[in-house]
Amino acid sequence: MNMNPQQIPVQVGERLEFQHISPSRSVSSLEEDMRTGFLTHPRKLPPKYFYDEYGSELFDRICNTPEYYQTRTEESLLRQYAQDIIEQVKPRHIIELGSGTSRKTRHLLNACDSYECLEVYVPFDVSKETLLNAGHSLVIEFDWLTITALVGDYHGGFDNIPVVEDEGTRMFVFLGSTIGNFEHDDAIRFLSELREYMNPDDRLLLGADRVKDSQTLRAAYNDSGGVTAEFNLNVLNVLNKELSADFSPEKFTHDAIYNEKEQQIEMYLVSECEQHVCLESMRECINFKENERILTEISRKFTRHSLKSLLSEAGFCVMEHYEPDNEYFSLVLAKPDY
Repeated sequence: MNMNPQQIPVQVGERLEFQHISPSRSVSSLEEDMRTGFLTHPRKLPPKYFYDEYGSELFDRICNTPEYYQTRTEESLLRQYAQDIIEQVKPRHIIELGSGTSRKTRHLLNACDSYECLEVYVPFDVSKETLLNAGHSLVIEFDWLTITALVGDYHGGFDNIPVVEDEGTRMFVFLGSTIGNFEHDDAIRFLSELREYMNPDDRLLLGADRVKDSQTLRAAYNDSGGVTAEFNLNVLNVLNKELSADFSPEKFTHDAIYNEKEQQIEMYLVSECEQHVCLESMRECINFKENERILTEISRKFTRHSLKSLLSEAGFCVMEHYEPDNEYFSLVLAKPDY
C-alpha cells in the first residue's frame, strides 16, 4: 500500500519521523560514474543504479524466486537466532544500513519486544518512499516502536548521522550480503569507517553469502523466470531517463557467471549486435561491438575464514558466527576491536 505523508494517521506520524542526511564527503554522481566506468574499457557501472522504483520492485520479486536462496536463508537465521542476538546486545538503537523494506528486520524487532530494550529503530536508505511505506507498516505492527528514518546514501559516510547523548548500545545492521558488492579494498574502507563511528559497546550484525557449488550460485542469478534478467536490463531504462539516453534494452541480454578464482558472481549486460547509443545530457555517444559486455554488479562470496579475516582487517572482532547446516550463508555478530 502506497501512502504519502499526509495520509499517515497522527498517532503513527508521532512515532515516525524523517531526517535527510547530507554526505560527509563527495559521492560520485551518475554522470561521473559513467565517465570513469562506462565510457572506458572494460565497461562497468555501480549496482546502486539498479534501484529505481521498478528496480526495487523487481528485487523483491527476485527474493521470492525458487533459485534465490540468500533471502530465505538469512531470514531463517534471523528467525532462529534473533532472541540470542538481542539478549547479548540489548540495543537501545538499531541502525540498519540499506534497510529497504525492513522485511527481515522484523525478527530482530520481535526479539526486542520480548526484552523491552529498544528505543528507536533507525532505517537508512536512499528512497524516502520505501522508508515511508516500510515505516508505516512497522509502527502499525509494533505499537511501541519509534522510527527515525534517515534518507541518504550511506556511501557518503557517517559523520552527519545524528548522535543522541548517552544513547546506549547501538547495533548496526548490514544484511543481504550487500558487503559482497564491494571490492575487497572498498569493503575494508567502508567497514573501517563504520568502526571509527562506533562506540566500544556498539555492535555490528553482518550478513554475508558463502562460497558453494558453482551451479547453485549461477542459478541464483539466472533464475528460470527471468526476473534477474529483467532487473539487470532495467538499469538501461534508468540511464535513458536520467541521462536522456537511447539504449534499447531488447538489444542487450543478461548474463551472470561465477568467477571461481575471485570467488564472486559477475553480472553483465551483453550487446547482441553492433549498435550506437547516445547519452544526450552528457553529449557522448558509445559504439558497442557485438558481444561487448558491461559489468553491472559483483557479488563476492566468502568462506568462514575469509569473512573473519575481512572483519579483522577492518578492526572488528567476531563474537558469534551463525550459519545453517548447509553453510550457505553467514550471520556474524561483531564488535569494534579496540
